[in-house]
Amino acid sequence: MQPVLDKKIKLIWDFRGPAAEKTAEHHEKHLKEYIVTEELKFNITGVSHINEMHSIAYLIVAEFEMISVRDMLKPHRGEIYND
Repeated sequence: MQPVLDKKIKLIWDFRGPAAEKTAEHHEKHLKEYIVTEELKFNITGVSHINEMHSIAYLIVAEFEMISVRDMLKPHRGEIYND
């Protein structure tokens, strides 16, 4: 049985360039599909537009899921998520 850990991790993908906003929005669609397919604990994704040349897509995962999701999806970075 998997231990229940409450810590949430924000996995982040950076997109840069003139198409960054659209690319991040498209990437989020794939993240939502992955949540359903893999039955992740949380259903939290999002997109943030930093500026006209930089946007991010992110996925929130439970700490116990982080390594397997990281290895499969290869995010650019991650951080502790405080909601």
